[in-house]
Amino acid sequence: MRQLALRSKVLFESMQAIRSFQDLTKDSAPSFWSRTASASISTPALAKLAKSVQIVPTRLTFVDIAGLVRGASKGEGLGNQFLGNIREVDAVAHVVRCFEDSDVTHVEGRIEPIADIETVETELMLADLDSLERRVDALEKKARGADKESKEMLDLVNRALALIRDGKPARLVARKPEEERTFRMLGLLTAKPVLYVCNVDESAAATGNAQSRQVEERARQEGAACVVISAKIESEIAVLPPEERADYLAAMGLSEPGLDRLIRAGYGLLDLVTFFTAGPKESRAWTVTRGARGPQAAGVIHTDFERGFIRAETIGYDDYVKFGGEAGARDAGRLRLEGKDYVVADGDVMHFRFAT
Repeated sequence: MRQLALRSKVLFESMQAIRSFQDLTKDSAPSFWSRTASASISTPALAKLAKSVQIVPTRLTFVDIAGLVRGASKGEGLGNQFLGNIREVDAVAHVVRCFEDSDVTHVEGRIEPIADIETVETELMLADLDSLERRVDALEKKARGADKESKEMLDLVNRALALIRDGKPARLVARKPEEERTFRMLGLLTAKPVLYVCNVDESAAATGNAQSRQVEERARQEGAACVVISAKIESEIAVLPPEERADYLAAMGLSEPGLDRLIRAGYGLLDLVTFFTAGPKESRAWTVTRGARGPQAAGVIHTDFERGFIRAETIGYDDYVKFGGEAGARDAGRLRLEGKDYVVADGDVMHFRFAT
């Protein structure tokens, strides 16, 4: 299960069909910072065609982390706890306020989304700077010997330090594929991929506004992802009966909830794809990293499947539905036998053959 830190109580609570917006500070309910909500991906259509008894979704978990305040890297507010939570997630969805409302106060007394981004980024970089500088002496001592791994890590540490001291996040460190594992071992906060979520008012939900466009430009320059959402609309959708939601969205000029876009952006940020298995017992969604091959996908289900992988009987989702399930797709010539080098596509319906 993959996790994203989500810095907005409203969006988090909309996922659970709860209530409204409230910035968290040192004096507000600290229990919120450790809560989670899961976004599920499943397909009842497959279950119906396969006559499955059970539907098991795959999940992308959002961890509710309150906004960092200036000085968090040195323990201000609930900084140490928040930073600890961020270390445990796979990516950060940074919710940025892009709306004016005198009834909703801002901790800095102004609405400047880029300044908010820079405050958070600075605190994360300061925490990384402290973490990296603490490692240098020990790594240098080991690197003077014959410790090849320490030499490689020291090189990465120095490259990351050079960027951070220049005010740039560690995710911009140029690295080779073979260095990726060692780089991840550094556990740097600013190495995590970032998704900017522009929280706009209702009138700007469909088109964005000048403030959200500033954030979009920042994201473009960084190569980061960006989504525009109205948390107020999401909180209202969450309490509507399902049959009324489409009409409400249409009245707002929207074709789908913002949370749907957020979930898709989260999958894209983590570079994930979903494949399915379907049978009488259950229809189940599984998540793998984009580019995963057949044996790796089989290993997500069980390690024995990966070790003994022979082939994968594969049907595209659209074909599975169009031809009424596995038998119809096979008769139509749409079932493929894929080998060890097959790269799993998003939406594949797969049945693995393996040797015991």
